Amino acid sequence: MPSSSLPSRRDFLKTTAVAGAAVTLREFTLRPARAAETAAASTNAAAAAIPPAPSWVDKPMRWAQLTLVEDDPQAGKFDLNFWLDYFARTKSDAVCLSGGGCVAYYPTQIPFHHRSAWLGERDVFGELVAGCRKLGMVVIARTDPHATYDDAEKAHPEWIHVNADGQRRRHWASPEMWVTCGLGPYNFDFMTEVKREIMTRYKPDGIFINRWDGSGMCYCEACRKNFREATGFELPRASLVTSAATSPADPARRAYILWRQERLFALWRKWDDAVRAINPDSCVIPNTGGGAGSGLDMVRIGQLAPTLMADHQARRGVMPPWGNGKRGKEFRATMGRKPIVGIFSVGLEEPYRWKDSVQNGAEIRLWAINGLANGLRPWFTKFAGAIHDPRWLKPVEELYTWCAANEKYLRHERPLARVAIVYSQQTAWFVPGEPGNRGGREDATDGWYHALVEARIPFEMVHDRLLDAEHLANFKTLILPAIAALSDAQCEQLRAFVRRGGGLVATTTTSLHDEWGVKRKDFGLADLFGVSATGKTEGPMRNAYLRLEHDTAKGHPLLAGLEDAPRIVHGVNRLEVVAKEKFLNPPLTLIPSYPDLPMEKVFMKTPRTDVAQVFLREVGAAGGRVVYFPWDIDRTFWEILDPDHGKLLRNAVAWATNEPAPVEVRGPGVVEVVPWRQKASLTVHLVNLTNPMMMKGPIRELMAVGEQKVRVRLPAGATSRATRLLVANRAVDARRDGDWLEVTVPSILDHEVVAVDLG
Repeated sequence: MPSSSLPSRRDFLKTTAVAGAAVTLREFTLRPARAAETAAASTNAAAAAIPPAPSWVDKPMRWAQLTLVEDDPQAGKFDLNFWLDYFARTKSDAVCLSGGGCVAYYPTQIPFHHRSAWLGERDVFGELVAGCRKLGMVVIARTDPHATYDDAEKAHPEWIHVNADGQRRRHWASPEMWVTCGLGPYNFDFMTEVKREIMTRYKPDGIFINRWDGSGMCYCEACRKNFREATGFELPRASLVTSAATSPADPARRAYILWRQERLFALWRKWDDAVRAINPDSCVIPNTGGGAGSGLDMVRIGQLAPTLMADHQARRGVMPPWGNGKRGKEFRATMGRKPIVGIFSVGLEEPYRWKDSVQNGAEIRLWAINGLANGLRPWFTKFAGAIHDPRWLKPVEELYTWCAANEKYLRHERPLARVAIVYSQQTAWFVPGEPGNRGGREDATDGWYHALVEARIPFEMVHDRLLDAEHLANFKTLILPAIAALSDAQCEQLRAFVRRGGGLVATTTTSLHDEWGVKRKDFGLADLFGVSATGKTEGPMRNAYLRLEHDTAKGHPLLAGLEDAPRIVHGVNRLEVVAKEKFLNPPLTLIPSYPDLPMEKVFMKTPRTDVAQVFLREVGAAGGRVVYFPWDIDRTFWEILDPDHGKLLRNAVAWATNEPAPVEVRGPGVVEVVPWRQKASLTVHLVNLTNPMMMKGPIRELMAVGEQKVRVRLPAGATSRATRLLVANRAVDARRDGDWLEVTVPSILDHEVVAVDLG
């Protein structure tokens, strides 16, 4: 089936969002898209079908999770009173407790729902629920349906995941168990009954589902039949990742991406309907979502979920502490003002799965604080009821009691940032890897993220399918880090943003593909960039440079901070482009690659060219500004962290934005700046990331940075009644300078919050 017969991504998602629509995926992939008015009606019907949020979802600010292991119910191992006391000491106001799925911690009556072998006559789940309710906590039950036992496999082989070779799959870590199919009758039928039983017996406020979306592509009879009937295709025989890398235009692969989502959204709705039928003030909360790499559409998730948990528990490998806050920004891009909770583990999260480990207090604290600063309500998770290592208890208690004391300053109305990074799930799904992008598809985004943190520029994130005027109303500049897949409609939304006076900064392949990943002959945004792609690429480049044209572009804002640099290193990959508009005196030009060995041959053959490597232009009467880099400055910055590239990225955003930031912070160190508006206050979170272990955890100790000068712009007509430093817990003098308030923060250990009470 040719790709041209597929509908637009936008129309597909609008239409399939209708609850209970009796239309198969095959019809969508074989027939033309519906008329615009029909699609709009479908969207309205889908919104009307979404049940209301439970009354409790916005109340909890501090979550706890106790994930039991099977032998916890044995006598003398699990101390119920210890946990109830700890929940009270930490002032936790919500809790997630293990209920059932792989193991039932209550006397279930459902066949093949495996009770803990140590449960006996106890009802551990019921005991915990009763104790937490006496503390006034919101209580949700945790289920995990991803594995089952021999008796279930023998009685119901249709419940089990099947590999591509036709063999039912044993569990990779617990070989006495079987991996279940996430898209078939085990989840749709059996786990629905489990949720009904838990809700009927205990009436929890909700049910949280872990590992619910399958364990890779399943080839069981149900999956093959359902996929064939929905799409007309056979399941792709390669893994999704392999197929993506070798055949990005494979229509069966594209259909699988969308079909899998529809199955999971249908499962979500079935479970949610089942529990709400018993307890209308409840909901199901799947453990799902994320950034560009998420397998489920974040826009749909934002519509369906009344609240969501960002399960990004700790650092692994090379990951800065800001990785937790990044997840908060990504979720907020589609969740809006709905409450978002950030799950953090007290243990290590490396691939070797040391689930009973404990991180040191500094690492736990900095990771959790970065999420908190970026709008994530904290949720600590502990595996096993036994305390093998108590060192995590005090750091979590100290953080939670501080959060409770300052709760009114943590109930945010909206972020104040004027800059946003666009992230693109359709690029991740349909253009799953660019040549030379060795670190993965989010390298360019991570490069921008780190550059903006270092530059102390407040910013948010925007989903690429929410580029309408309403969602962009608070932003002055959008950053497009190699957002390759953009539809014609999305390109028009970006043009409209620039026509309204917005700034745009884009790199490399942005808009070079349509929403399905089909490569265009030219950029979809060629008119904004002022250049066209020739189709030629170069890379990976070695020993290439950029000439900084100080003589012809003297004092150019893009070169601020680089006045003493005649040339700097280039990137790794570049596109050849041809200017369609007049660009006078480009500030960056190409010095082509030349040999790097033998050493005797390391000299420039071409010391100067007129090949521009950045294009800046003003567009429209409203003062819109566009910057386009035809090379991978953002991806390369993430790989090598060259400070010269960081300065170019900072300067490009400053030029495109062309207005003062809502907050300005001057001082030493790497400090992330996150400003917020509450009902009666402004807050500026300052997270000190200055540490030799910033890029590779765990943090050994926290290291203070010195004096920071903070200038925050007050809302029009507002006055300030008082200004406090919430971590230092004291009032601070503030000087008014027109619309600005100036405050001096003497030092920051890990975190400080400047809180301004408004008159």
